[in-house]
Amino acid sequence: MAEPQRPVLVVERLTRRFGGLVALADVSLVVQEGTITSLIGPNGAGKTTLFNIVTGLLTPTAGRVYFAGQEVTGWPAHRLARAGLARTFQNLRLFGTLTARENVIAALGARLNRGLFGGLRRANDPALVKRASELLAFVGLAAYTDTPARDLPYGVQRRLELARALALEPRLLLLDEPTAGLVQAEIAELLALIAAVRDRGTTVLLIEHNMGLVMGHSDHVVVLDHGAKIAEGPPAAVSADPRVIEAYLGRDEDEP
Repeated sequence: MAEPQRPVLVVERLTRRFGGLVALADVSLVVQEGTITSLIGPNGAGKTTLFNIVTGLLTPTAGRVYFAGQEVTGWPAHRLARAGLARTFQNLRLFGTLTARENVIAALGARLNRGLFGGLRRANDPALVKRASELLAFVGLAAYTDTPARDLPYGVQRRLELARALALEPRLLLLDEPTAGLVQAEIAELLALIAAVRDRGTTVLLIEHNMGLVMGHSDHVVVLDHGAKIAEGPPAAVSADPRVIEAYLGRDEDEP
């Protein structure tokens, strides 16, 4: 008999206001361990605001966040990262002048409580070099180890950012539009990589606009619209929900 799933992330009645604007309104969701969960919705739906609250970049106006069974509402980003929660961003945040390996070693230093550049002061430490090389190989970047990040093709930079996030050894990995700007072949490679990350024991929560990716590769889908949750469930059920078709899926054909 398969073991029952356990929640790794629980968001309870999350609300965030910016002045008179309500970016999130009473949103609750659960991410089960060992799954790929997609958070979708039109622009301005509140997806990135939710990510920013969960990862400690914003505090909620109301509501609570629980990670791995512990309330973490309001924890700063560095504390959450050390607890096992990592993320990538829609806009890449690599260190352009550092090599691919140095970018990963910087993240390894952060995990070891040495700050982002603490690991770089021990950049020749055999243990750090070995671990960085393993992560680069896992994401398919062994050939780019000594290449400065700014000189890498965009799709390769995306995978480097993933390697850097994995250096934190996260239990939960949040990916903010990981396929943005990628061509179809690169998207297919990244999909396989995300599945491999999940299969190695890291739960994935992602924001994504690529509906083929969401519906074909997610275990669970949550839909936001104007800051409120309007649907959730298995991909097939969500894609057939009239509220989702109206709010998001149906707009692909109707809007420029």
